[in-house]
Amino acid sequence: MEEKQRCYFVIDMKSFFASVECAERGLDPLTTRLVVADESRGEKTICLAVSPAMKALGIKNRCRLYEIPKDIDFVIAKPQMKKYIEYASEIYGIYLDYIDKNDIHVYSIDESFIDATDYLKLYKIRAKDFACKLMNEIYEKLHIPATAGIGTNMYLAKIALDITAKHASDHIGWLTEKKFIKELWNHTPLSDFWGISKGTINRLAKFGIYDMEGIAKCDPDILYDEFGVNAELLIDHAWGRESCLMSDIKNYKSKKKSMSGSQIFPCNYSFKDAKNVMNEMVQNACYELARQKNSTQLLHLYVGYGDKKDDGTKGTVRMKVCTNIYYLVGPYFEQLFDKIVDKNRPIRKIGYDFADLVPEEQEFYDLFTDIEKVKREKELVKSLLDIQDKFGKNAILSGIDFFDTSTQRERNKMIGGHNSGENEDA
Repeated sequence: MEEKQRCYFVIDMKSFFASVECAERGLDPLTTRLVVADESRGEKTICLAVSPAMKALGIKNRCRLYEIPKDIDFVIAKPQMKKYIEYASEIYGIYLDYIDKNDIHVYSIDESFIDATDYLKLYKIRAKDFACKLMNEIYEKLHIPATAGIGTNMYLAKIALDITAKHASDHIGWLTEKKFIKELWNHTPLSDFWGISKGTINRLAKFGIYDMEGIAKCDPDILYDEFGVNAELLIDHAWGRESCLMSDIKNYKSKKKSMSGSQIFPCNYSFKDAKNVMNEMVQNACYELARQKNSTQLLHLYVGYGDKKDDGTKGTVRMKVCTNIYYLVGPYFEQLFDKIVDKNRPIRKIGYDFADLVPEEQEFYDLFTDIEKVKREKELVKSLLDIQDKFGKNAILSGIDFFDTSTQRERNKMIGGHNSGENEDA
């Protein structure tokens, strides 16, 4: 029996954060000049989004405020992450009116994959008309414009969105394997293609390969020698092939779990002040581990400097215990910080990673650990989390959070490191 041809959509909200801000103001997101940025962080702050009208003037996403020409008149909107999440939920709700949740994969806050295969027959509708119906309903209800890619597999749908939709008058691109080979085999740069990094491009250039046709026609042995098993995916994508189904995504479970976080300081911090912020971050991360009922033994730390002389420094340490208790985890991070950080250089960024997470039931301690103290600490953390969950994260804080250079109180009001749009005075 011949396998039926599948049909996938990837629908992306156009300049989502900026479009939401326009919608909230009753402005047309396609014609309004607006950027989403927190002015209070200074002119070097990064714009989280710029409206299509700003893009038409050559202003790029993720630019800094000072990079926008002074002669351009535009609106600056402070980020409201909670509001953006609410809009994203509304959009997901529109999809659910027509499509089962098992056929939807939310790829990011403003982009989703949809397996539309069975719904075309159900609604007796063509693929492009169905995509238009969803896009139009989103615009009619929420005033958020969208673009879409349609493909016979998820990879082609994503490429149709990223490359061909922007040139279509209806903002919809579509690709089959044959159409991909005909229209995009010689497309450059390769960085336009989903999943191809700068490093991959540089490695391909060593063999004189600069487009998808070059990958497809290259001796496979050369690619396997250079990329190992990853060459298989590279070759498949060069031919427009993708075997992954929506069910594969839904059933996928990562073998290893981790939890990470980072922050960029508003100005250069000294060694002492940066160390204080690191302790804040680690303490808060330990609380989050406890909330998730996970523990860790493997810790990573990254520090970026403000003088931009290099890419920063990083280190790793494996604890003698596996836990989520801060008073045990903190000293390891402090020792690692002292070991890898240059005390004489200004610090601008800190990142941490708790790797190889395991369920709390699998944690362990050494012979020198006071188990009774651990039990008391866990009870204390449980009470603290209960209070925070009920009254907000700033309802109960540690002394470390009240230093002049501390950041956690402000970050507790944020979502994803950006202003939530809510005032939390507690």
